[in-house]
Amino acid sequence: MKPPRSLLLDPKNHARHYPDERSRAIMRSTIAFFEGKGKARLREDDLARTWYAEFLAFVRTERVFATLLTPSSEPGAGADCRWDTWRNCEMNEILGFYGLCYWYTWQVTILGLGPIWMSPNGELRSKAARLLADGGIFGFGLSERTHGADIYSTDMVLTPQPDGSWLASGEKYYIGNGNEAAMLSTFGKIAGTDEYVFFAVDPRHPRFRLVKNVVASQSYVAEYVLSEYPITGADILSRGKDAWNAALNTVNVGKYNLGWATIGMCTHAFYEAITHAANRRLYGMHVTDFSHVKRMFTDAYARLVAMKLFALRAADYMRAASAEDRRYLLYNPVMKMKVTTQGEEVINLLWDVIAAKGFEKDTYFDMATRDVRALPKLEGTVHVNIALILKFMPNYLFAPAERPPVPRMDAARDDAFLFDQGPASGLGKILFHDHTPAFDAWRLPNVAIFQQQVAVLKELLMTATPDEAQRKDLDFLMTLGEMFTLVVYAQLVAENAKLYLVEDDLVDQIFDCFIRDFGRFAQELHAKPSSTEAQMTCCLRLIRKPAVDEGRYSRVWEHVHALRGAYEMNP
Repeated sequence: MKPPRSLLLDPKNHARHYPDERSRAIMRSTIAFFEGKGKARLREDDLARTWYAEFLAFVRTERVFATLLTPSSEPGAGADCRWDTWRNCEMNEILGFYGLCYWYTWQVTILGLGPIWMSPNGELRSKAARLLADGGIFGFGLSERTHGADIYSTDMVLTPQPDGSWLASGEKYYIGNGNEAAMLSTFGKIAGTDEYVFFAVDPRHPRFRLVKNVVASQSYVAEYVLSEYPITGADILSRGKDAWNAALNTVNVGKYNLGWATIGMCTHAFYEAITHAANRRLYGMHVTDFSHVKRMFTDAYARLVAMKLFALRAADYMRAASAEDRRYLLYNPVMKMKVTTQGEEVINLLWDVIAAKGFEKDTYFDMATRDVRALPKLEGTVHVNIALILKFMPNYLFAPAERPPVPRMDAARDDAFLFDQGPASGLGKILFHDHTPAFDAWRLPNVAIFQQQVAVLKELLMTATPDEAQRKDLDFLMTLGEMFTLVVYAQLVAENAKLYLVEDDLVDQIFDCFIRDFGRFAQELHAKPSSTEAQMTCCLRLIRKPAVDEGRYSRVWEHVHALRGAYEMNP
């Protein structure tokens, strides 16, 4: 089996395709920064919770954020500036690979810029572009201590003044970069009305009070308070429905990135774990000679490759999006909730192999075990995203439509639609292409078994349809949502495996994992207090055994084992 090495990031053999040299140079210089820093310093800074000023100085000098996050349409944007999801995906992955805190300052800058690039206020957009060019970072003032991300209930209030200005008062909580942001996009309401508003805040203003960092981390996740902070029309980013849409549409863009951070972390942890296990002997054997260890590494690898295949394909749909094609609004929450939880599964499998080694303070793995837990819980919990995903289920499963095919989208261009997404409503009207051709393209035993499971799920929904009480029971719906999500996830993995010429053996092994996952979710649904006899019968039929092929399994394992020593961070 020829290894698809390009699917996993290897910083010391960096060979990803780029349409321009500037993009390649940014990625290589970022890798060089971290490799020059070395693992010992990386861990020292992590354990000491050192603010990453050194990294931000690099970002400023190399104009990393300015180049990657300034749309080319903004006045003063450099020749290489554009919002290009293809290259931003890899920056997400690289930063996650070296440490979640470095990814986090990039991520919250993306969130902070969302309402700005969506704003009709040209002066504020120009100001943001200048601040980015100067190395500035940004923040997204949405969440609050009392309400979390429940934007219906914001307590940030702008009180109108006789001269037509406002005074803003309220607090924000969980706001990344709040300590050093050049600008904070802040969400609130006009006092005495139901009108929402996004406005720009300068953290250096005397009416801005930075309260504290609410987490024990290198990152600064701020609580801040505005006390009669003066706001004029020049500070307003958007109002009314536009402000509401900017909040949701920014999250549509930003939450996709969490899956990439997970992929980066899991890839680094995988290299470290396989190298350690392959070089360790217990009871007269290499650890990687034990059958259960082979299985855990093979599962971890198959799941990690699937994560990346889905992530790359979801990016294609995001780049191809338009007012007429909004399929990305399903794939992005799947990216957020499924890829991040699969990352937890990968880390769990690796940790069960390396055991105590995973606690050692000089390993990257120790960071990954802590930080991978955060990502399913940010930008909306898994449960919030499953509830969103379920809105798409009827059209996806039962009303396939003719949709334009989407190729690999790696061209050097701005993804301008992301800042002109329009109303955040109408999700139930979005149409999807038929999922069956993606599976039919693979004449493989485990893909066929998975298709049988999909057919049974559709039968359950048609003949044992959840009743009104079940449709209101979030506990029941969460498990049903996991099953539907798995279908969507597997479809994009199957599509992209064709585009990336992934070998049959590995695809069949990936679907081995999917079959077992389907059975696990079916068992959970079977056990729900409200499940009916008809539903339980379907659930039992969903529990299938993957096709056993020792030759296939051995070939995949040989590739996995060959990754020992493939990458090790500079000391």
